[in-house]
Amino acid sequence: MKTKGKPVKVLVVDDDRSHRFMLSSMFSEWGWNVEEADDGTTAVAAVEAHSYDAILMDVRMAKMDGMEALRRIHAFNPAIPVVIMTAYSSVDAAVEAIKIGAHDYLTKPLDFDRLRLTMARALDHRQVVEVKEEAKSQKRALVDSAGIIGKSQGMLDLLEMVSFVAPTEATVLVAGESGTGKELIASALHQNSTRENGPFVKVNCAALVENLLESELFGHEKGSFTGADRRKDGKFVQADQGTLFLDEIGETSPAMQVKLLRVLQEHELQRVGGHDVVEVDVRLLAATNRILEDEVKAGRFREDLYYRLNVVMLHVPALRERREDIPLLAEHFLQMYAEKNNRNVSGITPGCMDVMLHYPWPGNVRELENAMERGVILMRGDYLDEEILPIPIKKWAQQESGTITAGMEGLPSSLEEAEKMVILKTLDEVDGNKSEAARRLGITRKTLLSKLNKYGNE
Repeated sequence: MKTKGKPVKVLVVDDDRSHRFMLSSMFSEWGWNVEEADDGTTAVAAVEAHSYDAILMDVRMAKMDGMEALRRIHAFNPAIPVVIMTAYSSVDAAVEAIKIGAHDYLTKPLDFDRLRLTMARALDHRQVVEVKEEAKSQKRALVDSAGIIGKSQGMLDLLEMVSFVAPTEATVLVAGESGTGKELIASALHQNSTRENGPFVKVNCAALVENLLESELFGHEKGSFTGADRRKDGKFVQADQGTLFLDEIGETSPAMQVKLLRVLQEHELQRVGGHDVVEVDVRLLAATNRILEDEVKAGRFREDLYYRLNVVMLHVPALRERREDIPLLAEHFLQMYAEKNNRNVSGITPGCMDVMLHYPWPGNVRELENAMERGVILMRGDYLDEEILPIPIKKWAQQESGTITAGMEGLPSSLEEAEKMVILKTLDEVDGNKSEAARRLGITRKTLLSKLNKYGNE
């Protein structure tokens, strides 16, 4: 394996000399360049002096343990993926290591097949950093291939992230409100990955009750439940050698979260009602409209699964946060549905566009698309105007207009009328004392009397 044309360089950190020698020999056989460190202090010094593509480090060491070394290495260079080895398969210790910055963890005695797979994934994760400079030239291709439309800075930043995350094997969590286009981002990740020729399988976790979701994901054996008249492969098997996208993963139950965690860790599963172990090679992408950090704190989402999913998080901005994209999206949907419905459409009136630019769009891009489809079907002229917009948008526009009108009630109709209002109000405040009113208004008493005479109020 090489990164950017150079051989892989790995640092092995272990105070057990024989174990360290065995790992170094194995990595050398795999074609990797290996350096060794016998404790955490030496490892930190080595990282500060040299460049490494990945680090494999033991937790229990005499001078400086792996946790402390991990903290210092991550603080110095968080881009280096660190895989932790521990003899204690404690979930708490594993979660703590991942929270500090570990890429993954392995338990002793090591399973060498899993070791190689884990290290390979760590090196793939390292490539996220290495290809960042190539991302800018790929952004437009992403827009064309995945149908993503946008010129706002938020969307350009997102597309740049997609560009350099897509070619890796990193698990990605796509976050954002409903209707923002999270599935499009997942599709772009797949289309621009090394798995693009493999299947892209999508599952909406919120659309199925728990027992049906389990069967949908993992498959089932014949007779495992009523109606199971034959064996069925689940979505994980269907997505083998490709990508599996789990939409609304925040809706899964704690029991389902445990099963998903096992597949992510072991890369194997069992069908419902079955005993055979099925190995799968799947890149997992997940999406949620919930704030999973809050769900973890509330005890509704497993912390260890959250950190497994959140190797890379991509946030899709809400439509109200990217208003400069509204005209592009509106015109795109307008022409798309005009062609689909055999309608001649010239465009959108300025008044209608003004309403759309200021409307908050709680349903995001999905709501905008629905509004354009409805408009194409109902419009009678060549241009879409605000009268054909959906009722919630029209009500919002009327309320906004009413607020402006209400705010103008009682305002003077001319400068002369405004001057009269100010003078009379000042006189009222000083109980009719004309000298004090003139002083407050910054005019002479004679000028005040002249104006009052003109108004007929002397």
